[in-house]
Amino acid sequence: MTKKEGGFLISEEDIKKRVKELADQISKDYEGKQPLLVGILKGAFIFLADLIRELSVDAEVDFLAVSSYGKATETSGEVKILKDLSESVEGRDVVIVEDIVDTGLTLRYLYDLLKTRKPASLRICALLDKKERRQVDVPVDYVGFEVPDLFLVGYGLDFAEKYRQLKYIRELTPEEVKNI
Repeated sequence: MTKKEGGFLISEEDIKKRVKELADQISKDYEGKQPLLVGILKGAFIFLADLIRELSVDAEVDFLAVSSYGKATETSGEVKILKDLSESVEGRDVVIVEDIVDTGLTLRYLYDLLKTRKPASLRICALLDKKERRQVDVPVDYVGFEVPDLFLVGYGLDFAEKYRQLKYIRELTPEEVKNI
């Protein structure tokens, strides 16, 4: 991670390296098991795709789609499930795969919701963690990068559905926000 002219940046190379390290740890933790990776849409789809390709254990994938931001840069705190899981998690080893943990409100809601569905185990893997913004405790087991309190885009993270396609993660400037 670097602070470059134009703002904060996590390079494509740094992301690839860290995703491989996370996959190695998850593979070790789930050796002999077949975890269900639950990607949180839309932001985590790129991270999840890269992560699962690096796993050395068989894994299944499902998705939850939620909304708590809309077209704002701050979470509303209200979580809406837009798409629920297709598969039951009961008795399964489940890993929630999230792009970023910010206030923790959305992830805490999802964690508590999935816990009620009786998985054998439930862990969280987040590419980015903004610990300084945390409002509620949430057990993040695997963290790619701890990041400062900036609005970040790229590698699946968006603002108003833009910037997801970037192969790196960067700060979105206030000027860019105004122009969207």
